[in-house]
Amino acid sequence: MSDNQADTVPRCLFDNAEKIGGAPAFGEKHLGIWQIYSWHDTAAEVRALACGLAALGLERGDMVAIIGDNRPHLYWVFFASQSLGAVPVPMYQNGVAAEFEYVLNHAAVRFAVVEDQEQTDKLLEIKDQCPSLERIIYHNPRGMRSYEQSFVHSYTDIQAKGREYDVQHPDYFEHELAVGKADDVVGIFYTSGTTGTPKGVQLTSKNLLSSARDFNGQEGLNQRDRQVNYAPMAWIGDHLFMCSSLSAGSCTNCPESPETLLVDVKEIGPTMFFAAPAIWEGLLTTITIRMEDASRLKRWLFQYFLAVARRVGVDLLDGRSVGLANRLRYWLGELVIYGPLKNNLGLTHTRLAVTGGAPLGEDTFTFYRSIGINLKQLYAQTECSAYATLHRNGDARQDTVGPPCANCEIKIAEGGEILVKSPGNFAGYFKNPEATRETMTDDGWLRTGDAGIMTDDGHLKVVDRAQDVGALNDGTLFAPQYIENKLKFFPNIREAVAHGNERDHVTVFINIDLEAVGNFAERIGLGYSGYTDLSQREEVYDLIRQNIEEVNQDLSRDSSLSSSQIQRFLILHKELDADDGELTRTRKIRRSTIADRYGELIEALYSDKQDIAVEASVTLEDGRRNTFNANLRIQDVATVAVGES
Repeated sequence: MSDNQADTVPRCLFDNAEKIGGAPAFGEKHLGIWQIYSWHDTAAEVRALACGLAALGLERGDMVAIIGDNRPHLYWVFFASQSLGAVPVPMYQNGVAAEFEYVLNHAAVRFAVVEDQEQTDKLLEIKDQCPSLERIIYHNPRGMRSYEQSFVHSYTDIQAKGREYDVQHPDYFEHELAVGKADDVVGIFYTSGTTGTPKGVQLTSKNLLSSARDFNGQEGLNQRDRQVNYAPMAWIGDHLFMCSSLSAGSCTNCPESPETLLVDVKEIGPTMFFAAPAIWEGLLTTITIRMEDASRLKRWLFQYFLAVARRVGVDLLDGRSVGLANRLRYWLGELVIYGPLKNNLGLTHTRLAVTGGAPLGEDTFTFYRSIGINLKQLYAQTECSAYATLHRNGDARQDTVGPPCANCEIKIAEGGEILVKSPGNFAGYFKNPEATRETMTDDGWLRTGDAGIMTDDGHLKVVDRAQDVGALNDGTLFAPQYIENKLKFFPNIREAVAHGNERDHVTVFINIDLEAVGNFAERIGLGYSGYTDLSQREEVYDLIRQNIEEVNQDLSRDSSLSSSQIQRFLILHKELDADDGELTRTRKIRRSTIADRYGELIEALYSDKQDIAVEASVTLEDGRRNTFNANLRIQDVATVAVGES
């Protein structure tokens, strides 16, 4: 194990280069071939880049935007900037130019390092509106030959200048690296802006390294581990896991592209793997679809051994006794079903699998744990460095997000809000002391804005965003996210938006999952021309109605939630989209936007209408807007009286 106890992020990197220099630090698949960079290689690349940025005029305290897919060369921008005392500001690579403009101006970004021509073009589109932006540096030269602006530079050219600068100023880099302090801000991570303008969360080396080291110690991660980093670099969780690798001395691998992720995961065989709920659910949907198309014998074997896994798999994973006969059945299932399935997913060697960002469905969570994947739920926020609660080995439950992580504390305030005291608690919002005072208590507790409860044995249950929790007209608690997550547990439902605050009953918008419902349509011989056509078919409405009625059955079992059963729904004619401002870049619902944009549809759900005509506008990939007309069906749903279920 590296056991690296350096007190700043860049010094941690250079300590690894000195102590375990030949060990792999980064891997990247490029043109189908894995490229491996040792810690020594990485340190040399970072030093050259840092000196090149200094030669261009980067100074301590300057802001550096970083935009692109996960690439070793872009991670090195973080280390290079931090080494000089500059502050990285990662941005979501799928953001549009207008979204970049706010962050670039708010942070007064001087330098931007981007992946390719696409990101360069976005910045050139808004550069005149961003007076602080002086330099744009691109890494991938493809398509960049004709870009002759004096402020646009090649990454490799900057490194070449940096090597010259290093020779001319041999003491410069070591001096700048030594000046850094543990409490220096080493990144500003902008929130998704679910309820308003994004806020810049300032995190220090101490925040990130303390959290990562506690995470490694709790989970036993060490130099022999390997992970695949593909989540957006603008998301704080990616940096918790990056610093986990950094402090353990283990290897971080970057996939060739989002489209090749699953193939790349199979080739790497990660020992630690993070995936958002949508990915775990998508993988299970794919498995289910494939099994439905398999031969009768394969379907029978899959169902038989899946039943064995559901019965004893979780007990075996948690170290509980299951009896010899069950152990033998499970061993045979591992031989013919579970083992090949895990190998196909690339998770044969995975000792720790993590999900977070939203609840994961009970069936999905149980499925992976039952076949031997040690899946746990993580709960945290950007403001606490993505480090607050996590399931423990032998005690992972679908209905909680686990107990507090090592050296973390959780308490529930009056009104039900979750408060967190973590080594990752942030240094404050950039240029927003008022918001900082509203979020952090005087004695160091982070107000999360989430509502939750603690179980008697110390697990945290998250109910909903505190500000989203409301009440029906009869006083029944209305927790929209709780209802939405139950709906999204079904593979046919990709997104859901619940309505009901200050109403007599609950209604929902549904986005179908095109792959899952498309497969259903193919099996029953239902032709369709696209998403809108398929979404309004009677057979699809019947399919979704059955899913909603199952949720109502579940809600009816709790007397405090029984009145929040869903009574009417419609399937939206288009998928909710971040480019249309309906979702954040992390796929959180922008409720105010949806309420404004679809107000007429919401009112129709609370009328006696059975359909409603709409004119829709969508954003195409090239930025153009397209308008079309559709007629949406509205359908009633059966509810269940308390005690009937």
